[in-house]
Amino acid sequence: MWRITALLLDYPTAETADLVDQLASATAELPESARVPLMQFLHQFNATDSMRRASNYVETFDMQRRSSLHLTYYAYGDTRKRGMALLRFKHAYRQAGLEVGDLENSELPDYLPMVLEFAATVDQVQGERLLAEHVPVLELLRLSLQDNESYYTGLMAAVLTTLPPVNSADRRRIAQLAAEGPPDEDVGLDPYAMDPMTMDPSGSGGRR
Repeated sequence: MWRITALLLDYPTAETADLVDQLASATAELPESARVPLMQFLHQFNATDSMRRASNYVETFDMQRRSSLHLTYYAYGDTRKRGMALLRFKHAYRQAGLEVGDLENSELPDYLPMVLEFAATVDQVQGERLLAEHVPVLELLRLSLQDNESYYTGLMAAVLTTLPPVNSADRRRIAQLAAEGPPDEDVGLDPYAMDPMTMDPSGSGGRR
């Protein structure tokens, strides 16, 4: 199921559209709690023309701060603290023998489709841990999509059926994140950029 949602939460390409029938066949084998919202999404996705799919995706995830697919953005925005949070993802990938670029060159390591892909195809235990740690963020994203009447709501609902249920502590965290929103301070991601494990061993300051 994570593999399916990883594909569908990424930017909608022609290749993804060509896979709809295969994805529907795989979805039919899932438990009802995940199968129903995924089937509803696939039906709407398939009924939407390619230009509208693309514009809908950009409007939903790229133009709205509360609908970001980057899991650490909700708590840290573009602050220094976010850099340390990003390292947790990158180190999990490295422990599984992957560099971030092996999964998706253009995205930071907390990009939800990347995390789902990692959990589905590389390391289920570490991937599920990363997802479970961010249940409040995933639920906040689901609520934001629901408020915007987005058909992507069903994908988030399906993902959440595979993770621990939202508890009272999660609800307090969700309320806090919703009230405060991502921090506005834009100071760069220095701790992420300065991860010593990513620096050029030659000392030239370049990246591997």
